[in-house]
Amino acid sequence: MDKIAKDVGDIQTRLLDHRPVTQGEIRYFVREFEEKRGYREVRLLENINKMVVEANEQVLPKCSEGMHKHLLDVLTRLEAANHMAHRVQQRELEAHQSTQLLASIERRKEEWEEFLREQQRLKEEVDEEHAKAVGRLSTQYSEMKKDLAS
Repeated sequence: MDKIAKDVGDIQTRLLDHRPVTQGEIRYFVREFEEKRGYREVRLLENINKMVVEANEQVLPKCSEGMHKHLLDVLTRLEAANHMAHRVQQRELEAHQSTQLLASIERRKEEWEEFLREQQRLKEEVDEEHAKAVGRLSTQYSEMKKDLAS
């Protein structure tokens, strides 16, 4: 009976336990895959590695040198443009100030002309008052002369 139980156990294990079969199938699949591919991935990675090494040793120094050279040129142009922009800004400021100055001069001229007109008006008033006062005094002295003569 032990032998029958053992045989039934072995049959049950083979029927229900697929791990050894699955592992065998996986090993077979990997072996077939590697043979068919012929290690293409390894060669591809080696080629990529060669390209990267070549880029690091040859292309990168050339690019760095060219970039440094061009960046210095760009920096020089940028400084020149900055200087020109500063000059334009100064000219605009001077033009704005001169415009303000001209407006201020015009305003002062108008104020001066207004002042002169006011002074002329005041002079005419004073001359008029003076003429009236002279007329009154002349009349008063004429009357005084008449009174003295009579």
